[in-house]
Amino acid sequence: MFEGLSDRLERSFKILKGQGHITEINVAETLKDVRKALLDADVSYKIAKDFTDEVKQKALGQGVLTAVSPSQLMVKIVHDDLATLMGSEKVDINEKGNPAIILIAGLQGSGKTTFSAKLANYLKTKKGKSPLLVAGDVYRPAAIDQLKVLGEQIGVEVYTEEGSKDPVKIAKKAVSHAKSKNHNIVIVDTAGRLAVDDEMMKEISSIKKTIKPQETLFVVDAMTGQDAVNTAKAFNDRLDYEGVVLTKLDGDTRGGAALTIRSVVNKPIKFVGIGEKMDAIDIFHPERMADRILGMGDIVSLVERAQEQYDEEDAKRLQKKIAKNQFNFNDFLSQIKQIKKMGNVKDLMGMIPGMGKAMRDTDIDDDAFKGIEAIIYSMTPAERDNPKLLNGSRRKRIAVGSGSDIQEVNRLIKQFGETSKMMKMMTSGGGKNMMRMMKNAGGRPGMN
Repeated sequence: MFEGLSDRLERSFKILKGQGHITEINVAETLKDVRKALLDADVSYKIAKDFTDEVKQKALGQGVLTAVSPSQLMVKIVHDDLATLMGSEKVDINEKGNPAIILIAGLQGSGKTTFSAKLANYLKTKKGKSPLLVAGDVYRPAAIDQLKVLGEQIGVEVYTEEGSKDPVKIAKKAVSHAKSKNHNIVIVDTAGRLAVDDEMMKEISSIKKTIKPQETLFVVDAMTGQDAVNTAKAFNDRLDYEGVVLTKLDGDTRGGAALTIRSVVNKPIKFVGIGEKMDAIDIFHPERMADRILGMGDIVSLVERAQEQYDEEDAKRLQKKIAKNQFNFNDFLSQIKQIKKMGNVKDLMGMIPGMGKAMRDTDIDDDAFKGIEAIIYSMTPAERDNPKLLNGSRRKRIAVGSGSDIQEVNRLIKQFGETSKMMKMMTSGGGKNMMRMMKNAGGRPGMN
């Protein structure tokens, strides 16, 4: 995400490299380039100019500490102002109410239905809630079926009124149903609509007035850039929603919407969609997003994802095995599964400082470990349990069984041996070492 913007900003800061101090001339040259980068990212001219004027005012006259270069100081100022532009701090969703009602609005094709299911899954798995999904899109063909499929996938009930074309009544009945079935969260998916369509805007206003939601969230496709900001403003003028959701942030987004939507509508971005899977949803943290835009990674989010998959008993068991030099391919598979649960591998790599740019042109998809897993699953249970059994003839058999060549098998076994030694030295868990392997993934089995 934001790859183009990140590259342009990096080039802008290079103007100050080697300078002994910040002057009006060199800071003006840098900020001219920063402003161009923001405009290319589809940020409006006014916001880009206001932003760079603010940065210039803060930068000029600031002394540069011995340990801090002018370019480093400029990065710090730009980082802080980017975070402020996007809202400074995360804003939580309002879960209060019995049940708490969340109304989902937006344009057609923005990803409302998918987000509704993702939000239900998030509230169920991360917050321990009992959500009810409501199929309120009565116009789009297959919208109700889509929500049913997603609801079944995540184990969440979906309320429908077959044959009804009145979304206001559907929403009202759904709230009553939720109360009778002890659901403490109601998420109402609605039809896509244009802000200029007065009838459709009146309809969603009626839904809001009838069910009185704690949260109305406006879902917008981040790839639409400044158009998304204009649409967000038009919807807010009619609905006065509580927060924004940016979907498809993992795509080829230029970043304009994420950077400017808060300042235009004065409403926080609360969630971002980062993929197709039901767990591909993140709380929006302005400071962390500023880190990622400036190529600083996002270690805090990476650690949080790792902690979500952390099992204390498994960790203790694994630590004992490592200490006794008994770490085997079954344990190796277990570590791979934990990393896969954390999310898209390339996205995880982008959270490591300095790795985002390095991995940019590397094709790593959700099947990044497929080749490794195929080799391990081609081993017998005894071989997985005791890697010392893997002699030449066994390795040839494994290569044939996994559709690999003998070099790939040998490379994995060597890699496994090196990781085992490293883990014995560190004995703090295998996740860090697995991430190191991912960093050096070029030419590895299943990673090319």
